[in-house]
Amino acid sequence: MSLTATCHCGATKIALPHPPTDAKQCNCTYCFKTGAIWSYFPPEAITILSGDADKVYSASGGMNQHHFCSQCGISSWGDSPDWASVFNADGTPKNGDPNSFPTTRITAVNIRLIDDFDIATVRIEQVDGRNSW
Repeated sequence: MSLTATCHCGATKIALPHPPTDAKQCNCTYCFKTGAIWSYFPPEAITILSGDADKVYSASGGMNQHHFCSQCGISSWGDSPDWASVFNADGTPKNGDPNSFPTTRITAVNIRLIDDFDIATVRIEQVDGRNSW
C-alpha cells in the first residue's frame, strides 16, 4: 500500500512505499521549531511526485538538507547522512569511535504530512538531538 505525503498547499507531494511503523521526534533546534516527526526510508524508496515549489535549507554546510515548500512553508522531507548507522539514539557511537561518519544517506519524511494516515499507529521515539549532537 503506497501513501502520499502532501504539504499544506499541495505543491509538494511525496509517494511513500509503505505506511511507517517507526518515527523519531527530535528536539534539535530545527526539528523542535518545525514540529516535524520523521520516518526514515532509503533514498530510492520514495518518489517526489511534485516538487516545483521545493526549497532546501541547510545549517550544516549542506550535510543535512531540509526540504520545505516555498509556497506554504511546510517542512516536508530531508536528506542526510545515515547517522543512526553509526550512533545510538543517545548519541554514543555504536563502534566506540566518536569520529565515525556514515557512508550512506537516508531520507526522512515528515509523517504529519501523510494524507489520511493516523500517526497514533506509529511508534515515536524521542531523540535528544539538542544535547547529544
